[in-house]
Amino acid sequence: MKFKGFIHCFVFAFFGLLQQSVQGRPLLTSAPRPWRDDTALFARWLVSQSSWGVLSTISGEWGGAPFGNVVSFSDGLPDEGRGIPYFYLTTLDPTARNALEDQRASFTLSEYNLGTCGKEDPEDPSCAKITIVGKVHQLEGNPDEDEFARTALFTKHPAMKWWPKGHDFQIFKLDVENIFLINWYGGAKPITVEQYLNADM
Repeated sequence: MKFKGFIHCFVFAFFGLLQQSVQGRPLLTSAPRPWRDDTALFARWLVSQSSWGVLSTISGEWGGAPFGNVVSFSDGLPDEGRGIPYFYLTTLDPTARNALEDQRASFTLSEYNLGTCGKEDPEDPSCAKITIVGKVHQLEGNPDEDEFARTALFTKHPAMKWWPKGHDFQIFKLDVENIFLINWYGGAKPITVEQYLNADM
């Protein structure tokens, strides 16, 4: 009977974890979720805790249509992010080619991926989302920033170190120009770039 009870507990725990994984990668955050009214800090938290999002560029190959692509990124070491997204991209992929032709871009993240939205739908306003609009470009001419970005990316995404050298991966950066954040009901929260970048993490 004891063994049977153990099996039941094991099966229950297994399916509980499976359900959590369906709702998004569970509890990936290492920093506490800020209060929603501190919008600049909340935006920085969401960017810092996330590891991937959808980067949208302007496609010259498809007549100027927006092209969204899932990409990994980092804005700094864990819990020490600076708010500026860095990417490791190759021109074998349309995103990097698009950026080299037209720097206009937007980058979208969802809190749902962190596992902190409970059972809420990703589109529910209480499950935060952010879109950063700006210019994405290859990082060149600044050895200190290159070292920072490379360390930030390879720390959050260790597999990047082993991506094929022949694919000519390069570091790209998104310069932030506008921020669109929804983290509760009532529409987007106004945040200036200065407020965002100066939020005290």
